[in-house]
Amino acid sequence: MNNSGPKFTLGVEEEYLLIDPDTRALVADPPTTLMKECEDRLGTQVTSELLRSQVEIGTKVCSNVQEAREDLVRLRRCIKQVANSHGLEFIAASTHPFSLWHDQKHTRKERYDQLTIEMQGAARRLLICGMHVHVGIEDDELRIDLMNQMSYFLPHLLALSCSSPFWEGRDTGLKSYRLTVFDALPRTGIPERFASYAEYQRHVRVLMDAGLIEDSTRIWWDLRPSAKFPTLETRVMDVCTRLDDAVALAALLVCILRMLYRLRRNNQRWRLYTPMLIRENRWRAMRYSFDEGLIDLAKGVVVPFEVLLDELLSLVAEDATALGCIEEVNSLHHILQRGTSAHRQLKKYELERAAGASNDDALKAVVDRLIKDTAEGL
Repeated sequence: MNNSGPKFTLGVEEEYLLIDPDTRALVADPPTTLMKECEDRLGTQVTSELLRSQVEIGTKVCSNVQEAREDLVRLRRCIKQVANSHGLEFIAASTHPFSLWHDQKHTRKERYDQLTIEMQGAARRLLICGMHVHVGIEDDELRIDLMNQMSYFLPHLLALSCSSPFWEGRDTGLKSYRLTVFDALPRTGIPERFASYAEYQRHVRVLMDAGLIEDSTRIWWDLRPSAKFPTLETRVMDVCTRLDDAVALAALLVCILRMLYRLRRNNQRWRLYTPMLIRENRWRAMRYSFDEGLIDLAKGVVVPFEVLLDELLSLVAEDATALGCIEEVNSLHHILQRGTSAHRQLKKYELERAAGASNDDALKAVVDRLIKDTAEGL
């Protein structure tokens, strides 16, 4: 293991949806000049996604949480300015409240063409967006060890990020419907557990030698060693509508990893639990967000989420201090107070319906709420 320890640098990727402000529907065929202007202004920090109605951004490599916030503000602001200059809006949400996947147009790239040919309907319906957070952990063996332990916390991160309660114009009853769509692909969900980096590489090589995948970028677990960077990439989270929530979750994530590294350095470690039990908490986070609590796997009982969050913040207090992000981590309490994006979307919908709005008009009001929340703080 590197004696100097990981750098715990941060990189955040977010996926957005382009909106027609008149109809509030997705823009299935945005002008080509829109993406070109984004690329001219942001370079490689912006890319197209599988569907033309999507835009993906990625921060630079950030040395701390504050840098990540600054870059996210700049990137969101730029996407908004370019979208507005084309008469459009954008939202940060993991599903659109009512637009249909089969009305969307695919981006013509060889990688995306291959994906849809191989995965067929499972890929064509990927009208979903996520937030991916890279944390710099240069040592290969450490990256695998921390992945094994970090899996425990994936449901907690998901519960705080939910932004996909609607699908095709209906309340799904889930706070994160996105993962039910994504889980139709192979090599998704809670990551496998490996004894070493070499063991991980051997398993990837089996799939590559069989001609099933080109490289490990086709492994889409909720948490994975990045194939492109010396990072551990957390992918379980819905994209956060409010920028403050995204920053708070990125801060918590890097603090958890530092805490796990600190335990390891002191010859301790987080207890490993079976994927079966972690998947149960993952499902609860998808279904309820934080409303009904998660299983405390050590105690074997469901515990209110606010209790689990308080315990988690106590565990990482030393790390938040060392990383200079106490304020951001403590702001997670605000998510419990005002709700995730999913809670706010559902509340807006219910208020509109109670006031006499039709289903369609109530969903349009939800989009308006998402546009406003996405732009907050820019």
